[in-house]
Order: sequence, then structure tokens, then C-alpha cells
Amino acid sequence: MQAALPEPAQSKTRVLLVDDQRLVREGLRILLELHTDIQVVGEAGDGLRAEAQVERLQPEVVLMDLRMPRLDGVEATRRITSRWPDVQVLVLTTYDDDELVFRSIEAGASGYLLKDVGSDALAEAVRAAGRGESPLQPSVARKVLRRLRSGPTLVTQPAPLSFTVDALTPREFDVLRVLGTGATNQEIAERLSLSEGTVKNYISSILAKTGLRDRTQAALFSVRQGLKRG
Repeated sequence: MQAALPEPAQSKTRVLLVDDQRLVREGLRILLELHTDIQVVGEAGDGLRAEAQVERLQPEVVLMDLRMPRLDGVEATRRITSRWPDVQVLVLTTYDDDELVFRSIEAGASGYLLKDVGSDALAEAVRAAGRGESPLQPSVARKVLRRLRSGPTLVTQPAPLSFTVDALTPREFDVLRVLGTGATNQEIAERLSLSEGTVKNYISSILAKTGLRDRTQAALFSVRQGLKRG
């Protein structure tokens, strides 16, 4: 009888914790490592150290505080996402004032959470960021939508002037439109009767055609354009 092949090891989301308070970092490590699919690979107490740790450890997700010595979280986010565009920076802070929210997103943060978030919700946000999604706390998402609807745009890397939505296929247009509502890949898949893998492929194609950096910018672009079917 042929021996059963071992099951493949479960892929873990690699996370770097960045916070100037050691106790906070220790607490986050304990909470996140209760989840077997998340691995905390390192810690940093300021933005400069965070940049060095990203270079050394190559995490998939950086959980980033904002108020820190030497180099704050916004500038650290800007540097990290510029040097390593595949690394997702997920802001975790006590501050939800408009300026910090918008500066963080403009700097390249893929998500923004407040420290009163529940442990399970935090773990799911880390997973979502690792999948390339953009988790936003509801109160933060409302701020972003209010700002966009009032006129100014948060998209700091606009699509080329030659780009129009006519370049998209009808299905890509639908995915971009639903993406602009803040939906996750799973929610887009459910609404459009697609698989999550297909949704990811459509989003990759949309980014390639628009020249936008990531799904956050694509979602903001969708809102800015007021995309609607028909």
C-alpha cells in the first residue's frame, strides 16, 4: 500500500509589528499568534527601524503605528511602499482625525484600523491585507467617501490621461464599480457570481490598464469617476 502523502503546510501571513510601545507590540504578538495562519516575523519601535526590518525580513504585512519617534508612521509608510510595493502597510492607531487618515492613504497604506478593533477583526484585516485587499474601519471608510464626494481626490497617482474606462471589458468595469463601494474580493465575487480567483485576476488586469498602484487607488478612482452601470 502506498504511503499517504503529507498534507502541504498551511501558508502563513508574515507580519512585522511597528509601534513605539513595547507592551503594545507584545500584546499584538500574543493576539495574532493565536491564529495559526499568521506569523509575526519581527518588531520595530520607530519608522527607521521598521524600514530596516522590512528590508531584512521581507514581511507581507506591516502593522504600522503613526505617532513614533525618529520617523513617524506616515513617512515610514511612504518609504516602505515606494521601495517594496508588494508589502502591504496596515495602519493601526488610536487616531482617526481626517488629516492622518488621508495622509496615510496617500502615502500608500492599504488599510486603516483603530486600536479599539477586536482581536478577531484585527486578524481578519491582516489576512485581507495579505491578500491585497484594503481593510478600512467603517468610521474611516465614511471619512474617505465624504472627502471624495466633496471634491478633492485622494488618488495621488492618477491614471494616464489617455486612459478611459472604455479600455476595460464589461466584466472589468463591473469589478471596478463594485470595488469602489469598499467591497472585499469575496463580496465582489458574491455580487457578480464569480470566484475570488477570477476577481483577483480582473483586479490585476484593471491595475495594468489604468496604471494605478493598488486596489485602494483603484477603489478611490472608481468613486472619483462616479462609475455606474449604464
